[in-house]
Amino acid sequence: MDIEKTERLIRAAAELTTMFQNDPHRPTYHFMPPFAWMNDINGPIFWKGKYHLFYQHNPEGAYWKWIRWGHASSKDLVHWVHHPIALTPTHGGPDRNGCYSGVAVDNGGVATVVYLGVPEGICLATCRNDDLIRWTKHPANPVLAVPKPGEKAEYAVYDPCVWRRGETWYALSGWGRCYARPNVAEGDIAYLFKSADLIHWEYLHPFYQSDRRWTEADEDCAVPDFFPLGNRHMLLFASHKRGAQYYLGRYENDRFVPEFHARMNWPGGHLIAPISMRDPKGRRVFFGWINEARGTKTQRAAGWAGVMTLPRLLSLGDDGMLRIQPVPETDVLRINPRKREGIRLTADADFVLDDVHGDCLEIAATIEPGDARAFGVKVRCSPDGAEQTAVLYDPAAKALKVDAARSSLTPVTDPPDFPRVDKDCRVQAAPFELSAGEPLELRIFLDRSVLEVFANGRQCITQRIYPSRADSVGVRLFCRGGHATVRVVRAWDMVAARN
Repeated sequence: MDIEKTERLIRAAAELTTMFQNDPHRPTYHFMPPFAWMNDINGPIFWKGKYHLFYQHNPEGAYWKWIRWGHASSKDLVHWVHHPIALTPTHGGPDRNGCYSGVAVDNGGVATVVYLGVPEGICLATCRNDDLIRWTKHPANPVLAVPKPGEKAEYAVYDPCVWRRGETWYALSGWGRCYARPNVAEGDIAYLFKSADLIHWEYLHPFYQSDRRWTEADEDCAVPDFFPLGNRHMLLFASHKRGAQYYLGRYENDRFVPEFHARMNWPGGHLIAPISMRDPKGRRVFFGWINEARGTKTQRAAGWAGVMTLPRLLSLGDDGMLRIQPVPETDVLRINPRKREGIRLTADADFVLDDVHGDCLEIAATIEPGDARAFGVKVRCSPDGAEQTAVLYDPAAKALKVDAARSSLTPVTDPPDFPRVDKDCRVQAAPFELSAGEPLELRIFLDRSVLEVFANGRQCITQRIYPSRADSVGVRLFCRGGHATVRVVRAWDMVAARN
């Protein structure tokens, strides 16, 4: 490479770094690629002392195109080291149009990824170095082929999930709305296969039956992730229409029987594709893709798009229902602690926390409901209140809400073109109910344009916000109608986890 070209590249890298550092919406402690586009998290695995993540990546720019697998690793789930791209489509190969979603497994000491290669089907790649840097695609790819046009098939071949029981491998293939639906009436569905070697697969049957009580007729089952959780089994998945969601139920006779369904994304929300892994501590660690809410042209101009949730711990409570918490490893990012106690909130008045402000914060608040009609915490508040985002509990609606109707004064003039998941609603509402005498326990993570809200370990809302004013950094407590009492509120500034 000649000196002049090298100097141009160095200048361009420096300009990009400066642009990102000055971008008020680019997160600082949530995982994201160094630049360009990211969507689904793929293949999380703990390997040789490190957590590894792969992700859908277009390094050419902040838009969805010809997807590769990006790669990063971490020793603590907080600080990530970026590695070279792990998988790139092979020209003329079965994955020539993209290396799409999949999983990573340990196959007798050999790290193996199982992914959807478009257009031909499910593919394998293996790696024999400890850092999982260099991958070799299997010569038999696709090991599970997409049915040919016009071919009568009982199943679809789409995003895979793979697990081992005894000496047998099982693969779950989801169904995407971009594919023809085989032999079923409506709703989300996945198909079960088995194999002795990950290469030769036998189709068994549909894995479960969806129900219109829970999901809509035109939803699909993308990025399925199936695993035991406590004394139940869980199927995480996403529909292209509504985003992340899950079933809890029974796994018997190679079939899954859903007994409970809940969503992790609601109209106005931005949590699209979920995936999880079991780590060496026996924990079920969840990762999710948070998409952008700002327009496609704006994303391209910014030079980046897409971010990951904080890693979350999934478990079952004594009632057999899901518990959700951020991993405790995030505590290492806290600095400058503040604490206030015994604050009585009066009706329709804000209580300004004058020593808490910023766009990268963790806030923990315990609030007694009193007789308030709604109460909570406002973040990214401008001094005049023209911009603000409210996190609140609505007892009458039995809902935890994020009200982003006033989060930004900048109108969205060019809506995102991918993905197309509920974008017009400005108040995201998740089902949530406090029991008699139970206080609201909030943990709020604010990272510039990312807002994650955990409530009592039972619910979590994910939201994107893009305040336009530099002074929209205030934090306020509030209630509407009646009164509420803040037992304690703690706040920390969060330092960057340099990705």
